[in-house]
Amino acid sequence: MKPPGSGSLAARALRMLANREHSREELRRKLASKAQEGDDVEAVLDRMQESGFQSDQRFAESFVRSRGGRFGAGRIRRELEERGVASELAADAMGETLPADELDRARAIWARKFGQIPQDRKEWARQARFMQARGFAVDVIRKLLKEPFDESAEGQ
Repeated sequence: MKPPGSGSLAARALRMLANREHSREELRRKLASKAQEGDDVEAVLDRMQESGFQSDQRFAESFVRSRGGRFGAGRIRRELEERGVASELAADAMGETLPADELDRARAIWARKFGQIPQDRKEWARQARFMQARGFAVDVIRKLLKEPFDESAEGQ
């Protein structure tokens, strides 16, 4: 016999998964906040995973696909970790799903936002901060902006 409320918890999980992919950890958090005494969240999560409704691999690939055109690898990796995806799964999904290389993606994002090389140090710093907030590595940002106003790169 099922514990009371477990059917409604499973139905809630299915509704969430019907809207979009969720990591196991995301589902755990959401279901735990709605669970009542006697509900077994882990059992519901196990059933969802066994039946193929929930997959961290599928979630990671979907997440990378949706974020790949707007963010750098660092930010995507960090967000996957925050959602409870194992680092190996995140690396696999990023390796298989991210379009082009990091510099090409950074260049496309930069061109949509700015489109012209910075004319002074202040503008260079502003553009660099924007790209860094998007999750791009410092070396990629320097290559992208050609390091014209970065004093720390002058001695290299």
